[in-house]
Amino acid sequence: MADPIDMIMPMLREMRTENAALHNQHSVRFDLLEHRLAKIEGQMTSFKHALTSDTLMTRLLTGEFEERIEALEAKVRELELHK
Repeated sequence: MADPIDMIMPMLREMRTENAALHNQHSVRFDLLEHRLAKIEGQMTSFKHALTSDTLMTRLLTGEFEERIEALEAKVRELELHK
C-alpha cells in the first residue's frame, strides 16, 4: 500500500492547478463584467446630461412663454384702463 504522503502531495498539486485555472476564468469574467459596468455607467452619465439639458431647455422655453404672457396681460390691463 502506498504511503498517504505519496498520495496527498500529487492530489494537492492537482488541486492547486485546478484552482489556478478557475482563478484565471473568474478573473476574465470579472474583467468582462467591469467592462460592461463601465459601459453602463457611461450611458447613465450621458443620459443624465441629456436630461439636464432637456430640463434647462424646458425652463428657458417656459420662462420665455411666461414673459410673453406677462407682456400680453400688461397690454390687456392697459387696454382695459383706456376703456
